[in-house]
Amino acid sequence: MIIKEIKPLENLDATLTLPGSKSYTHRALIAAALASGESVLTNALKAEDTELTARALALMGARLDWQGHTVRLRGTGGRPAPVSESIYLGNSGTSMRFLTAVAALGRGTYRLAGTPRLCERPMGELLEALKDLGVTAISEKGNDCPPIIVHGGGVAGGKTSLSGAVSSQYLSALLLVGPLSSRGVEIEVTGELVSRPYVDITLSVLSAFAITYSREAYRRFVIPGGQAYASREYGIEADASSASYFWAAAAVTSGRVTIANLDLESVQGDIDFLSVLARMGCHLISSSQGITVEGGPLQGIVMDMSAMPDLVPTLGVLAAFAQGETVIQGVAHLRHKESNRLAAVVAELRKMGIAAEETSDGLRIVGGNPHGAEIDTYQDHRIAMSFAVAGLKVPGVIIRDPGCVAKSFPDFWEYLEKLST
Repeated sequence: MIIKEIKPLENLDATLTLPGSKSYTHRALIAAALASGESVLTNALKAEDTELTARALALMGARLDWQGHTVRLRGTGGRPAPVSESIYLGNSGTSMRFLTAVAALGRGTYRLAGTPRLCERPMGELLEALKDLGVTAISEKGNDCPPIIVHGGGVAGGKTSLSGAVSSQYLSALLLVGPLSSRGVEIEVTGELVSRPYVDITLSVLSAFAITYSREAYRRFVIPGGQAYASREYGIEADASSASYFWAAAAVTSGRVTIANLDLESVQGDIDFLSVLARMGCHLISSSQGITVEGGPLQGIVMDMSAMPDLVPTLGVLAAFAQGETVIQGVAHLRHKESNRLAAVVAELRKMGIAAEETSDGLRIVGGNPHGAEIDTYQDHRIAMSFAVAGLKVPGVIIRDPGCVAKSFPDFWEYLEKLST
């Protein structure tokens, strides 16, 4: 097992320019692949997950040339090609959910598979919604999980509903293919939609590629059918999720970190992590140079994290250094991510001497004096990156399987080292 020991930092004062957003890159790749003509995506994130999406789209007939952070992509005109082989999607839940819907637009039968962990992640609600829209897509093992078999032939359209409680990606998947349906798509969200900002990202990409829609808040979405994605040049902003680790580094070390290529106008939900840091006691500065976080003594908070669930491990680590109790709410669905993130955060914080427990929908953590420990990462990139932040404050933090960060941020360790230069 490869391990990485994190060295504590003093007098942190750094400015970073980060790679593009994973969420935007996934969606822009799909929009460009469904367009006719050539699109150019700049500052695209080249990471394990986005490359899995790109390879699948190439199998489906899109022509991609990925040079550094720029992708030239000639689309399929909304008609993905048949694929005889199984499409392997690793542990990328985003790729699996989005491409299940995309495959419905194609011809022939598609099989989408992935790692054992991916094949434990639920898909039933999306499969039922696709069935409502005239698509035959089934779980190969009959357990509502991958591998998924999709019979292409197009999306007829019509009305369907989603609870919204498990994943916003089900809704985003339907929004991405709805414009190419015959009759259009109407989606009702019957419950409280988790991770709403990710739907905002999807809608932003749709608009950028000339797709029209209407909606009533997050309750009802109407996408006219018979539309066409327009090819274009499209710039992708920095990943706010990735930025959070470096802002958190400033928070725990009482240092200062500026992210140069993000601003407060971003629709990425994770930009709101800045408000979490402010509530905990950090000082924020927004200027032409970027967004700066200055750390200070941290206070425990009560926070609903349903709009930015990916940052729960990061907040969990910060809570270990805060005075008092931190209660994280609204994230029961984190039990179905790359790992059971609630259980993982609790287990690793306890190794560091911190009192932590799961609740029905989140975590309760009592701040204290964390000590070093060897951190298991559960093949989960966000566990690795968030606990690395702890190692910037206390000696002896060792991250097992550090390579798992390749899923979303392959250069993470290089950027972490930049903080000390």
